[in-house]
Parts: sequence; C-alpha cells; structure tokens
Amino acid sequence: MIARIWHGTTPIEKSAAYLRLMREVAIPDYRSTPGNRAAYVLHREEDGVAHFCTLTFWDSEESIAAFAGDDVTVAKYYDFDGDYLLAKEPRVTHYHLYDQ
Repeated sequence: MIARIWHGTTPIEKSAAYLRLMREVAIPDYRSTPGNRAAYVLHREEDGVAHFCTLTFWDSEESIAAFAGDDVTVAKYYDFDGDYLLAKEPRVTHYHLYDQ
C-alpha cells in the first residue's frame, strides 16, 4: 500500500470554507477512485495561516495514476484551489506502508 501526502496553506479567514470544499469535493473524489483505500484531511492553524494535509492510501501507483495522472508525484488541484491557497506546491510525497 502507498500513502500519498499533499500539503497546502490558506489564510485563516478562508480556512473554514476551504475545509468545507475539501470535505464536499476533494475527499469524495479521492474515495471514488478505484484503488483508494482511505482519504483524510488534516488541518491546523499556526501564525495566521491554516495548514491542510491530505493523507490518502492507495493499492498501487496505477491507482494513484487513475486519480492524479501519469506522473504520480505531481499534485492534483481543483478549480477552486486558486481562490484559497497561498501557493500551489507542485509535488506530493509518497510512502510505502509495510505491515509487520
């Protein structure tokens, strides 16, 4: 299994609206992709900025590619992201999970 982590930031005054969109649009999109095992949004506020991380779990790189495109390390963004994010980080991080 592969864990995929994306990070983004918004101004605090936009964080509630962005979190709502993550719950209503992004997380259902992740979860509806075949091969997705789970999807979560992590949120914290610090120094006037809201941090968001998506933590998703996938069966394989092929299932990630069905969601994100051929280069699975490239971050996927939604049409609304430009209205909220302070910057668009170009890449995500992947970790392999081992059960022992």
